[in-house]
Amino acid sequence: MTLTESWLKANNGKHREKVEEFADRDAMSVRISPKGKIVFQLRYRFGGKAKRLDIGTYPLMTLKKARERATEYRALLDENKDPKFELTKNQAVKTFKEIFELWYDNYCIKNKQSASQIKRSIERHVYPKFGSMPADKITLQHWLDLIEPIAESTPAMASRILLNVKQTLKWAVKRQYIPHNPLSDIFAHADLGIRKNKKERVLSDDELVLIFVALRKSRITFKNRCLVELCLMFGCRKGELLRASKNDFDFDKKVWTVPVENNKVGKKTGRKIIRPILPEQEKLLLQLIKLSEIDCLFPREDNTGSVGGNSNLTLPINLRQFIKRYQGVEIPNWSMHDLRRTARTNFSKFTTRDVAEIMLGHTLAGEQATYDYYDYLDEQRLAYRKWIDKINELKAISELQ
Repeated sequence: MTLTESWLKANNGKHREKVEEFADRDAMSVRISPKGKIVFQLRYRFGGKAKRLDIGTYPLMTLKKARERATEYRALLDENKDPKFELTKNQAVKTFKEIFELWYDNYCIKNKQSASQIKRSIERHVYPKFGSMPADKITLQHWLDLIEPIAESTPAMASRILLNVKQTLKWAVKRQYIPHNPLSDIFAHADLGIRKNKKERVLSDDELVLIFVALRKSRITFKNRCLVELCLMFGCRKGELLRASKNDFDFDKKVWTVPVENNKVGKKTGRKIIRPILPEQEKLLLQLIKLSEIDCLFPREDNTGSVGGNSNLTLPINLRQFIKRYQGVEIPNWSMHDLRRTARTNFSKFTTRDVAEIMLGHTLAGEQATYDYYDYLDEQRLAYRKWIDKINELKAISELQ
């Protein structure tokens, strides 16, 4: 549809059950809140990411003016400039929230696999105290008063907050949003006593049997069941599957290619991960592809893109609770990444160290990483066959319970 002043006037202040959006033209649209507040917005893509920019609120801004502003912002895109960044940069950026969100949009999303997880931790722990506070007024003592209590109860969270706040402030200093970074000389271990715990959780065969029972009998969705099984079979990072597109899978050649932008090591090495696809994996992948209406293997509910690499964080907890309640067994905490560690431990039983590392998507050690570009697909396929045969044996045991 094309918006008109009469339509806007008729819908302004009109209550509705949920937020609704209506397209105009040239990527402009309006978002209407349940209370009938109308906001003009521009949808666009920058750096491969879908973004939106609020232009103004009706009737304080007319339709004609909103279209003019949208045209100005699209002109910035033609100059390879992000309109949201340019608009905020030209304003007086004062609060920590404003600075963090600039850093998040223009650096974090592009460079960190765990971007959404980072944002949630900042929103939860930092925004309530410092979100609306002028960033240049937050002293070192302010930051220490916030982070030190968190370090006592949740060291990993405190370390994450310190690291990403430091990076945010460093980014802001370089762009002259703030004069200095009070955390520049503060380090997690030396100054806060935070030690990075080395995780060693590997699921036993008995625990895997219980998980397979839970996958079959619980109310877990089919997509989540596939996610767990594929992570275990491939030994891949969860995000590699959640960000995958249908075109990444070549079922004629029986190969899954993880592009550089979707794998952690690839961002440093510029190399793709290439894994073979075996029949058990192919069956699940084809079912997921059939269910998805868009190019993504795991689409969002609104079909606007993939769900992202940090979804399904509570999935292991839900499976543990089911096992405890219905099978009477309480197994220790485990994470989706522990499935990867479990797979890698088992790979060692079936192949060489180098092949096992390649199956994970790691680079080979030393000069091999520079000169060895062989894909080891046949060797990987043989090891995967033995590993999946073992998984099938454990699933068969689970079906007797």
